Amino acid sequence: MRLILYSKPGCHLCEGLQEKLEQMETLDYILEVRDILTNEDWFNRYQYQIPVLVIDNDGQEIPVPRLSPRASVTQLEKKLRDILPA
Repeated sequence: MRLILYSKPGCHLCEGLQEKLEQMETLDYILEVRDILTNEDWFNRYQYQIPVLVIDNDGQEIPVPRLSPRASVTQLEKKLRDILPA
């Protein structure tokens, strides 16, 4: 599984989510962090929404509903398991 995190430097919510993703141990995944400042399309799409986490399903991005910044690593793992494509 590949996860994509749309983020930008200095975004504390983005950094917090990235840290939690890096702590997950029960899911096998690759994390790609995309800086929205490096791509005009990403910036226009996500500038008011970051952090945005999506699952890359063979090129189709499946958005992960936003969790509270207070959500635990365990809650994040459960949310991802619940929405993973079969």
